[in-house]
This record gives sequence, C-alpha cells and structure tokens, in this order.
Amino acid sequence: MTGLAVIVLAAGQGKRMKTTLPKVLHPVAGVPMLRYVLDVAQRLQPDVIIPVIGHGREQVREFLATQQHLPLTIVEQPEQRGTGDALMVTKSAVDDRIRTILILNGDVPLLTDETIKRLLSIQEHEQPSVTMLTASIPNPKGYGRVVRSEGNRVSKIVEEADASPEERKILEINAGTYVSTPSFLYSALGAIQPKNAQKEFYLTDTIEIAVAKGKGVAALLLDDPAEAHGVNSRADLANVEGVMRWRIRERIMAGGVTLVDPQSTYIDYAVEIGQDTVVYPHTALEGATTVGERCVIRSGVRIADSMLGCAVTILDSSVISDSHIRDEVVVGPFAHLRPGSVLEQKSKVGNFVEMKKTVLGRGSKASHLSYLGDSRIGRDVNIGAGTVTCNYDGTQKHETIIGDGTFVGSNTALVAPVKIGSGALIAAGSTITNDVSPDELGIARSKQVNKPAKGLKRKRKQVSS
Repeated sequence: MTGLAVIVLAAGQGKRMKTTLPKVLHPVAGVPMLRYVLDVAQRLQPDVIIPVIGHGREQVREFLATQQHLPLTIVEQPEQRGTGDALMVTKSAVDDRIRTILILNGDVPLLTDETIKRLLSIQEHEQPSVTMLTASIPNPKGYGRVVRSEGNRVSKIVEEADASPEERKILEINAGTYVSTPSFLYSALGAIQPKNAQKEFYLTDTIEIAVAKGKGVAALLLDDPAEAHGVNSRADLANVEGVMRWRIRERIMAGGVTLVDPQSTYIDYAVEIGQDTVVYPHTALEGATTVGERCVIRSGVRIADSMLGCAVTILDSSVISDSHIRDEVVVGPFAHLRPGSVLEQKSKVGNFVEMKKTVLGRGSKASHLSYLGDSRIGRDVNIGAGTVTCNYDGTQKHETIIGDGTFVGSNTALVAPVKIGSGALIAAGSTITNDVSPDELGIARSKQVNKPAKGLKRKRKQVSS
C-alpha cells in the first residue's frame, strides 16, 4: 500500500511474564510472536515498517537482523515511558511519502490480514482522525475500556488503573491497533500529559484529543475477539499458542493433509506439508520442516528443520533433526537422525539406528541397532545389525567411506578414517582398521578355538540336582 508506514511497538518489558527474554521474542508455534506481527505488516506492502525497541534491545535487534527482506527502520525508546512516548520517537522515521500510519503491538500476534485491511478501508473512506480496533470480551480485566457517548460514538479510552467502578464494568476493550495520519498523530502526541496512575504518556489519550477537536474517531468491533488477545503473562502465552496452533492445523488440513488427531499434532508456523500425507497422533513437526506428498508420519515422531521428499514413511517414535530425506525412504521405528543426515531415494533406516552427518545412498539399508556417524555410504549397501562407525579418536572426528554394493556383516566396527571399496564384503564381528579394496573380503577377528569342556557334565549334574 503506497504511502503506508507500519509502526510496531516492541519496547515493553513484560514484567508479569517473569522472564529475562524480551516479551516479543517468546515463541508462539515455533517463532517469536513478533514475527507474526511483522508478517502481517509485510503483506500490506508498506513503504516502511518501524519497530520501536527498548527493553532487551540487543536481543530484539538480533532477531530483526534475520528479517532483512522487510523494509525496516528500527528506532529505540531510551526509557519506557508509555505507548505515547514510544510513538513520539518514531517521528523522525516518518518521511513525506507517508500519508497513513498503522500502529500494531508486537505482543498481539493473532491479528489477521482481513481485519487490518478492513481497518485501513474505514480510515480511507471515512477519513476520521483515528480509526481504532475494539473487542467485546466477557472478562476485560487488564484492558483499557472503550467509553462511548451519545450516538454510540467513542469518547475516550480509559486504562483499567484509572477507570471508575462504572467504567470497569464496560466489556468493550481497546485492542491497541490504530490507523491515523502523521499530521494528527504527532500533533496529538505532543499535547498529551502523564496525568495517570502510571505517570506514563498514553497513546490512548489521543482519542480524547481527537474527540475534543471534533475530528472524529471511527471504531471497528472485532468479529472474533481472540484476535485482540495480547500476551502479558505465561497464561496469555499459552492461550495465544493454542489459538495459533489450531489455525495452523486448519490451514494444513485445507491443503489436503490428513491429521488423524489434530489436537495432539503440533505443527509449527513455518512447516509445509504436501497433499495426501497422513500424520498420526502425538507428533511434532517443528521449525522450517517441509514434508512432501503421500507421506506417512506415525505416532510419537518429532521432526525439526528437515526436508522430506514424497512417499516417505516415518515409523513410530523416531526423532529427526536438520536432515534431508528423499523420496520413498523408510525410517524407524525408534530411529534417530541427527543433523547432517541425508537419506537418498529408497533407502531404509530401521529400528534403533542413529545417524549423524552421514549420507546413505540410494537403496541402501541399515535396518537394526547401528551407529553411522561422519560417513559416506554408497548405493545398495547393506549395513548389518550392530555396525558402528568409530568416528572419534578422542581429539577429532574422522570419516568412513563405503562404496556401492558393499555388504557389511553384523557387529562390525569400522575404525575411521577408513575406506571400504565397492562390492566388498566385511565379515561379521570384524574390527576394520585398514582400507578394504573393491570386491575383497575384509575379516578382522580372532580365530575361533573349541576346547574340550572338562568337568562340564559334572557341573551340569550339580545344577540339575
């Protein structure tokens, strides 16, 4: 939207959260709650987004540095002296291009695009001094109340600490979202005084100024009051998390994905899942995970920041992080894929197999009870049960390389650095410390010796008696 500036208030401490982390950085469905507000702002295509930071400014700056695709101009509020003061510090960041200012709160992550567009539309067509967002809720404790005069016009907003007993009975609350013009907003902010219980400069006082000047105030009452839910406590955070996660589930299911038990399926904000995939109960898909089409994810699975191709099956109680799984792969049950694991097409990792920084080639299998770390494994390789790549010498990690078509027998230890050539056969129970050439048999174990069992019959007889 041409001529639009979006100001995001993100300077507050959040004392009731009892935390050292800036309130706006607390995660909701896997990302800082501030991310939702910035994303809504960006979809409006404004000329500039102006985050106001204060408490925990260095941590907030660090997060904002990851959002370089946004047209950000960051300003600091040196002292937290109220929302009015926070807005005053933005004046120098609003240039002559800007005709409309939208004010959002960094701790109100549930606002939708549709609501913001309606608010902007009212401002554009009715052209009041201020257009504000309100909500009617059964328990308005902690919120500023919207006081209306004759004709149902908004006359002022009174904060709860300053409200009379009658005003506290009002159920309509201030949602903290406004649209105004630069000329009115900064003029009104210059006129407000900290005449309240908190001794702060309240943005809400600009409403009373607009009414007194006969400028007019428009209000949009939310259809869904949950959108106005701000985060001021851990309980608020949990409530917002629940609403957001349900929205995510609805979006995923609308895309053609089956969630067998949506309520027990936890899907983060940035996760993408292809159609005809089935996700069973008690699963968690986290971070920037992407899942292709026609996959099956069984119960008890946790997948974080990983890429799954199409027709992948993840069996019960497997844990996967920072890994890449290509088409038609089977993982689990009880498998653990640690960062840097790559499973090529039609490979298999079975029960109680752990992988780390390892490539498992197309059609290769590690079906049971193995550890594969810092390894490159070729195509059509069989890794027998109990195989371990011994990658750490106490000082540094070393690589194991296994060529195409190799058969590694059960209970084998491959002491890195070591290279097994294509088509080689490693005998079960071997400890391999030297390279094995292609098509060779590698065997490294003590010769079996059978001796007469002297006295064995007598001992058996004693036990049985």
